[in-house]
Amino acid sequence: MTEKIIDGKEISSEIREKIKKFSDVLKKESGRTPGLAVVLVGENPASKVYVKNKIEKTKEVGFNSIEHKLDEDVSEEELLSVVDKLNNDDEIQGILVQLPLPKHINSDLVLDTIKPIKDVDGFHAENVGKLWSGLDSLVPCTPLGCSILLKKLSSDLSGKNAVIIGRSNIVGKPMAALLLGMNATVTIAHSRTKNIEELVRSADILVAAVGIPEMVKGNWVKKEAIIIDVGINRIEREGKRILVGDVDFEECMKNSSKITPVPGGVGPMTIACLLLNTLFTSYKQFGKQEIKLSDIFE
Repeated sequence: MTEKIIDGKEISSEIREKIKKFSDVLKKESGRTPGLAVVLVGENPASKVYVKNKIEKTKEVGFNSIEHKLDEDVSEEELLSVVDKLNNDDEIQGILVQLPLPKHINSDLVLDTIKPIKDVDGFHAENVGKLWSGLDSLVPCTPLGCSILLKKLSSDLSGKNAVIIGRSNIVGKPMAALLLGMNATVTIAHSRTKNIEELVRSADILVAAVGIPEMVKGNWVKKEAIIIDVGINRIEREGKRILVGDVDFEECMKNSSKITPVPGGVGPMTIACLLLNTLFTSYKQFGKQEIKLSDIFE
């Protein structure tokens, strides 16, 4: 069964090695080092761990890492001021504001304040519009990571039925745009979808990003389907706190041809793609010939 598992840790490690090589060349040619700024508001434990991992990997590939920690009760005005300073700092090529933000802050306003060229999370409305229009843009990191995993499994998804469970702006919607760009036939399922089990059974490719622990059962899955499980859910099992995805891994693995584990699947790819986006936009901001995904994986 282990041959069915998609090892996101290994693939993300390969990507970071390639980023490091391109970064070294870029620094030699331009005399400048890409800078990635992370803004963390509050003390959310999961966010703190995630940011810590991002900072470690940022330094690993040779980028400068800048962290701004703000109190939970920081005003929206003060947070916007921090973003504005980073927008105008030539030493910063990528800006990431860690979500979720406190309820008193308008997340959409903050994300749209980031300059599109520095929006390495790919959430700015301009980047979203370009993605859906098939234009060059910075793509949200988790969907980008999922698409790279799929491309490694198959160079041609033409005509494949792809079902995405979840319609968030962070994963579901951009994942649909990427899959359409790969010529798959795409359906998005969500909380109002009827007969969701039948719909999932039609999927050659299933992307689960709904945030419900082990929602997708083994008998929902078509034989030889590829399953990309984006979910990260903490649950109690046999007296222990464990991480599980949105699919029942053991049961779904039996029918699938390939499946991502949780942890160790999509998660590491998200951070790798954050660094990819930082690399791409650094080439552009340093006035060098732009590089694309195909250059990294040639």
